[in-house]
Amino acid sequence: MHNLAQIILLLGVTVSVVVIFQRLRVPTSLGYLLVGVILGPYTVGPTVYVPEFAVLAEFGIVFLLFTVGLSFSLPQLHALRHQVLGLGTGQVVLTTVVAGLTVWLAGLPAAAAFVIGAVFAQSSTTIIGSQLNEQGEENSHHGRFGLAMSVFQDVTAVPFLVVIPVLGVAIGAGALAGALGWALVKAVFAFALVFFAGRWLLRPLFHFIAERQSAEVFTLAVLLVALLAAWTTSSFGLSLAFGAFLAGMMLGETEFRHQVELSIRPFRDVLLGLFFIGIGMRFDPGALSPIWHWAVLGTLLILLSKTLVVALLMRKSGIEALVAWRTGLLLAVGGEFGLALIAIALDSEVISVELGQIAMTSVLLSMIAGAVLIRFNHAIGRWLVGERRHEERGVPVELPDTPAAQVVIGGYGRVGHTIAVLMRSSGVPFVVFDTDAKRVAQGRADGHPVLYGDISDPELLTAIHAERASLVVVTINHADKALRTVSNLRKICPQVAVIARARDLQASSQLIEAGATHAYPEAIEASLRLGTTALQILHVPSDDIDQLVQEVRAWDYKPVLEQKAQE
Repeated sequence: MHNLAQIILLLGVTVSVVVIFQRLRVPTSLGYLLVGVILGPYTVGPTVYVPEFAVLAEFGIVFLLFTVGLSFSLPQLHALRHQVLGLGTGQVVLTTVVAGLTVWLAGLPAAAAFVIGAVFAQSSTTIIGSQLNEQGEENSHHGRFGLAMSVFQDVTAVPFLVVIPVLGVAIGAGALAGALGWALVKAVFAFALVFFAGRWLLRPLFHFIAERQSAEVFTLAVLLVALLAAWTTSSFGLSLAFGAFLAGMMLGETEFRHQVELSIRPFRDVLLGLFFIGIGMRFDPGALSPIWHWAVLGTLLILLSKTLVVALLMRKSGIEALVAWRTGLLLAVGGEFGLALIAIALDSEVISVELGQIAMTSVLLSMIAGAVLIRFNHAIGRWLVGERRHEERGVPVELPDTPAAQVVIGGYGRVGHTIAVLMRSSGVPFVVFDTDAKRVAQGRADGHPVLYGDISDPELLTAIHAERASLVVVTINHADKALRTVSNLRKICPQVAVIARARDLQASSQLIEAGATHAYPEAIEASLRLGTTALQILHVPSDDIDQLVQEVRAWDYKPVLEQKAQE
């Protein structure tokens, strides 16, 4: 009962703070950190201490890395191997070296300096993405570069998850090199194991699960795969999150990727919130007095090192100055993964508690200051390049999660298949979603981009960025589901044209009222086709036939409805 009271207190404070942060459009991860500070042992007021939370919170990072893996399957990493992959790797490596060397020269041990460099190299995709979206810059050149590189940083955090725990046990350069080498061998072996097991087992497993048509079983299967992969790498002495990342990469290559992400998201968000609350509880505001100057210097090191490294790398790649500087300003912000690495380093005793407080405060301050830099990146960028006016040019970069499809088709039955054939023959890019695993398999066998997912689910529409489509075609042979799909599309992306298939006139009318641009009832369309053929046999001029048919369609079948009413 004592724990129940603490859980209720924790949930009450969390809901209140997160709602306030959402209304203020501040990233909720900062809200969770504030909850941890409020309910932590270092502040006045009630303290929440539930030992089981620490275990649960660790799985927040596990599920986060799992979803990151979904966004970075091997084919997607291969597609990004040139600019973003090279720039992203260079940014993380050089920032780690610059920041690590700086604090090492200031007197820190080599292992602690490496951790600080790795922490300072991370940027917050949440803050960057939310602010760019609010400022309308998410599709700008610097916005695309910044988002792509910040997401790629999440992948580079995986090697740090392997290396940092090793630093806590190794003694001496020889022992450190041996421990790192052995950790690398185990990581390669774990990757090979998960890779081949995933290639041979995951797609057949999820086909079998999808055929059950049970969302509950599908979610359980996703949890099983993520946790089994995490347990596999953990049994090799590696981190749980590393295995989850590998499993996500394997599932990212399958047609079930979007539905898998939707299934895991509620668990990820809640447990990740617990993780950040746990980090906030480690923060001691009373300890700021003797260390505030070091924290400020750390903040400046984060902001300056990343801005300069990113800008110089991009200029070296031939990208113009303004885009390079603006991208550097976006990535200057500290990141949540940096806080995660601090927590891991503290648990592994690689860094001291005092150094952890300094690093944590530096990252938090850089999140606040970085948000300001993002807000004014255009003005600051123009000042840095010494230009008052500047027209953006540069090379656009596709984000790994940005679908290239212009048309989204819901359902791969006979109608959906026909539309897919027409789109492919016309050279129009498209993607199809269906909840029937056999249809998905058949569609992929036909060479069409058919994925497993429920098009009526608003979470899926958000995940696939339906607002970027030029057209959505709803071919679902289920009236209520089709109506729900059109309604959700109108709420999420009202600017996108929607055409839908309907069984009869009543269903067509309902779909149009729900927001469909056009809704064609199959029965009437079949009648029109039969009527057209009959008139052709009777030698009625083709122009007259076309005019009659178009009039019926243009009037939303008004002549037919009137005739039906008279009958």
